[in-house]
Amino acid sequence: MNEDSTGGGPAVPGGQWYDADAGPLVRPYAMTGGRTRPGPSNVRFDLIALVVVDDDPPGAAEEGLLGPEHRSLLALCRAETQSVAELAADADLPVGVVRVLLGDLLESGFVRVSRPVPPAQLPDERILREVIDGLRAL
Repeated sequence: MNEDSTGGGPAVPGGQWYDADAGPLVRPYAMTGGRTRPGPSNVRFDLIALVVVDDDPPGAAEEGLLGPEHRSLLALCRAETQSVAELAADADLPVGVVRVLLGDLLESGFVRVSRPVPPAQLPDERILREVIDGLRAL
């Protein structure tokens, strides 16, 4: 077998090894147990949905059973209410992984999610302009 000069592994043309500074590499499917959807409750996490730690969480003993990624998301949510997109960025995880992990936390009762207002329920731009014009006239 042909090995590279460092003795760390096979010499593959174009292949590179991560150095010690890169840290451990955990594949997203390992964090989610191979799941790609956030639980059986068919929850859909929009990128702008706000995640809040529940006022009455299950308990510290149950939180100890969570994985490190789950606990990381909980810590971020305890600091302040964050959107799904912010959580993914702050946790340095793919959005799909964050959605699955949030689904676990939601089903366990650790977090609550407030969904964004559907565009059909938002006020009409014309009405908002009339309000602004009315305020300027005061």
